[in-house]
Amino acid sequence: MSIRQLPEILINQIAAGEVVERPASVVKELVENALDAGATRVDIDLEEGGVRLIRIRDNGGGIAPEELPLAISRHATSKIASLDDLESVATLGFRGEALPSIASVSRFTVASRRPQDEHGSSLQVEGGRVGEVTPHAHAPGTTVEVRELFYNVPARRKFLRAERTELGHIEEWLRSLALARPDVELRVSHNGKPSRRYKPGELYSDARLGETLGEDFARQALRVDHSGAGLRLHGWIAQPQYSRASADQQYLYVNGRSVRDRSVAHAVKMAYGDVLYHGRQPAYVLFLELDPARVDVNVHPAKHEVRFRDARLIHDFVYRTLKDALAETRAGLDAAAASAGHPAGAVPSASGAVAAPGVGNGGAGDWASQAYAPARQASAPDWRPQQSPLGLSVSDAPTAYAALYAGPATATSGEAPPAWSGGLPATAVGSGVPPLGYALAQLHGIYILAENAEGLIVVDMHAAHERIGYERLKNAHDGIGLHAQPLLVPITLAVGERDADIAEREAETLAVLGFEVTRSGPGSLHVRSIPALLANAEPESLLRDVLADLREHGQTRRVASARDELLSTMACHGAVRANRRLTIPEMNALLRDMENTERSGQCNHGRPTWARFSLAEIDRWFLRGR
Repeated sequence: MSIRQLPEILINQIAAGEVVERPASVVKELVENALDAGATRVDIDLEEGGVRLIRIRDNGGGIAPEELPLAISRHATSKIASLDDLESVATLGFRGEALPSIASVSRFTVASRRPQDEHGSSLQVEGGRVGEVTPHAHAPGTTVEVRELFYNVPARRKFLRAERTELGHIEEWLRSLALARPDVELRVSHNGKPSRRYKPGELYSDARLGETLGEDFARQALRVDHSGAGLRLHGWIAQPQYSRASADQQYLYVNGRSVRDRSVAHAVKMAYGDVLYHGRQPAYVLFLELDPARVDVNVHPAKHEVRFRDARLIHDFVYRTLKDALAETRAGLDAAAASAGHPAGAVPSASGAVAAPGVGNGGAGDWASQAYAPARQASAPDWRPQQSPLGLSVSDAPTAYAALYAGPATATSGEAPPAWSGGLPATAVGSGVPPLGYALAQLHGIYILAENAEGLIVVDMHAAHERIGYERLKNAHDGIGLHAQPLLVPITLAVGERDADIAEREAETLAVLGFEVTRSGPGSLHVRSIPALLANAEPESLLRDVLADLREHGQTRRVASARDELLSTMACHGAVRANRRLTIPEMNALLRDMENTERSGQCNHGRPTWARFSLAEIDRWFLRGR
């Protein structure tokens, strides 16, 4: 067959295969055009999940009548004019492919009016065949109607799912947009009935967060905002206890554009590695801002993906920002307090001190203290963080770690006055109550029951002590560093040529991790030393995983993760066991350590270490006040 030029309609239909996957793709492209035109309100009308009708109306700047035919021509756009524009593009759309692609596989109508025009204009396209521009009554802005999507491409139409499924894809994309643009009002109707309305509000507002992802997410969300190296990362990450079975609440925006990026997703997963239960997924809404010239958005026809020019820097920036934020998820802190660095529900006073909720205003704190005042000591014990009296028995640990946990068998600090038998001291109301309160008793040798200003605190003592020990072991080992253990006989490792190149290029990185590696051939390596702490952890397999991470993400935490797994096991063996009876001072010391330990809200395996029951909740159990 001889070479020939394809017809314009067929070219557009081929392009539609990349840009228009389903009705949600059409909604995405048209709404993004509306936002680029400056719209502050967008109405989306749908029928049969968008297959029969998609109508997008906006109050944006509109299109000039003479430019309507150009608007549905391929590679015609008002958003870029040169390569320099493309490399620093800030608009959502820029390729000039969406409208002609959509018009080639539907019955398409566009009507528009600029504010300065006396009347609007309309243009119809039937399966890619362009009609004439005609006058049309229209308010300022643009309306695009897409009817009978894929009517002339039956093979594509067969792949569309049920009405409910296609509508679900549209709603999910609109939810993602609503998170990124809370300043824009979005109204959605389906089959003639209003189905969703996102009211306009402040940019990046907490109100829109609850409206889109639910109040549970909003209550558990930690606010993140960090800048450095020309980057800014802000948004919300859910506390570990709000983990998900799937990645259905993971939203990433790069310069306002919703994208998927494996490197950033990997960085987030690493940041949650120490606090997430096995098999669970984190939830987050993150906005990454950087110079548009440092990110290539012209990677995917549908603009779902981007390519960073400093991928390793961004990966590390995201990881460290979220890791530091999650480190503040200490027991006794709620989401708002963790974000602000204060105890749960606490409010800083003018002097900078922190007062517990309900204190001095007839709240739960007053009621609790007055009810039990006769049985309490007159002076409150000091609740500031103290050294734990619970010594960890780590017989299999190195000497440095064993010495670290050679603590006393009984309390030597933070001990209550002899007359005090536990519970909330009477004068604690005036002096402030620690977030986890004061111990009352031990339940079945497993749980510590404590009373704070809000109600009842229940602590899994083994899980809590395990986290405390684990964090101390990590801190101690971080101070010592990863020592290399020389091998009597070097290991020869057969790898691919690409991995051998990486090992040669990243020799210094590997040395920091405890590996001394030299290249011995096109596809072979000599391993002369390995991390001393991981000598029994299959170093060959570990090195292969490290090289794979360096190849894919530019950095690795394989060695650190393997080290942490070992330290976690040591901490687990050293933690206080079930059925060990603790004294009240020991229990209180453990509570204070929890308040002072990073990530103490979860044990090393991601399980929660504590739970809080407010007095109002307990009253409901017994139908009080009804």
